[in-house]
Amino acid sequence: MRHKSTIDRSGVGPLSIAMVGTRGVPAAYGGFETAVEEIGRRLVGKGHEVVVYTRGSQSRGREYLGMRTIHLPAVPQKQLETLSHTGLSTLHAITRHRPDVAFVFNAANSPFLPPLRARRIPSALHMDGLEWRRSKWGRRGKAYYRWAEEFGVRQGDALIADAPGIADYYRHQFGVPTEMIRYGAPLLEDAPTGGVQGLDLQPDGYHLVVARFEPENHVLEIVRGYRDSDATLPLAVVGSAPYSAGYTREIAEIAEADPRIRLLGAIYDQDLLDALYVHAYTYVHGHSVGGTNPSLLRAIGAGTPVIAYDVGFNRDVLDDEGWFFTTAADVASQLLLTEADPAAVAARGRRNREHAATAFSWDDVADAYEDLARRLARGESVHPQARRARRRDEEWSG
Repeated sequence: MRHKSTIDRSGVGPLSIAMVGTRGVPAAYGGFETAVEEIGRRLVGKGHEVVVYTRGSQSRGREYLGMRTIHLPAVPQKQLETLSHTGLSTLHAITRHRPDVAFVFNAANSPFLPPLRARRIPSALHMDGLEWRRSKWGRRGKAYYRWAEEFGVRQGDALIADAPGIADYYRHQFGVPTEMIRYGAPLLEDAPTGGVQGLDLQPDGYHLVVARFEPENHVLEIVRGYRDSDATLPLAVVGSAPYSAGYTREIAEIAEADPRIRLLGAIYDQDLLDALYVHAYTYVHGHSVGGTNPSLLRAIGAGTPVIAYDVGFNRDVLDDEGWFFTTAADVASQLLLTEADPAAVAARGRRNREHAATAFSWDDVADAYEDLARRLARGESVHPQARRARRRDEEWSG
């Protein structure tokens, strides 16, 4: 059934808002899905209709936390899964639903902006991080992401960046403005210790890593640095590598030779994962190419001190309240530095949590999305300015 707009494009009354391009809700995978769930349910609470296009969910319900869920299939192949599902979602949106505004997540989905524009559905494209820098994509995949970025810049009515560094990138490369809207951080007060102890770990007695095993997440450098250190607390590593068998093998070989390193594999039990964050002595964060990373936000929301890869995205999230590394030797020295000063570690953890509560509020994020949706519904758009944008030849060094 086609949706009849509850407004006259004045942006005053309730809106019908579509969330397109993710795995949908309930959130069980990554940052986009968490954002859709947290933002969507708050927009529902403000009186808006939120429709979330979903794939692969074990739940087949038509509603979740007040959001309407539309389940559509996808081609089960890495290169085609997202695009095939977004294509079907866009077709449904323009023929059956007709929302007032569409939020499209992932620059790879930019080819579906023109159909939305043709049906006069204003759209905002969430650009995410610099996907073309990720090792999991081959030459063609990287080239596609670079093309999709530029195409999205020229087609969207608004571009969403989740970190100042991402906003700087689009300003430098294309000369276009973005809506800088961060993610929120879950504030974790406490968590049971039983699950942690069941993994043979003690509260405040281990360093934690949570990451996919990919080169740009620097898990190998972290385990090498830990191996070469005299750290006494074990290193608990949560994650797996769907695309990097060789990289995983190198990590596993180091762990097999060092009983202090515990490879826990992928953990999908969110309560257990939260407990691991809450009770870690430090969280070691190696991500380098994303924007505002959800794992890092979860750590600071848990009040856990952070040893982070030294890149602008991470310094910005931490407000420089962390220890930083670029090499395995740096990891070794920072681990020993933290173990030698528990009082400083605890104090920094408290400051991290205070920063998370003020700078990364999901309520503030939802308010920003609502404001953007209303402006788009009233006809605001960067398209006239950005439609002829071209990438600069000069490489961005941020």
